[in-house]
Amino acid sequence: MAETDTALGYEQARDELIEVVRKLEAGGTSLEDSLALWERGEELAKVCRHWLEGARARLDSALAAREAADHAPEE
Repeated sequence: MAETDTALGYEQARDELIEVVRKLEAGGTSLEDSLALWERGEELAKVCRHWLEGARARLDSALAAREAADHAPEE
């Protein structure tokens, strides 16, 4: 992942990815431009996946902590 991509927030990466897909679906671009768009889309998808995996890990941790607290013996 490029250094500039790691600075992108989830919403920014998602919005740019939507735009890339829109351009690819519209067609009319050269093969070289289409490949560049596809590569950018792959990078943006990685950024989104990174954010979503981080969110999932935080949720899992919070749920595990709550589960542990629910099953802890009362003093």
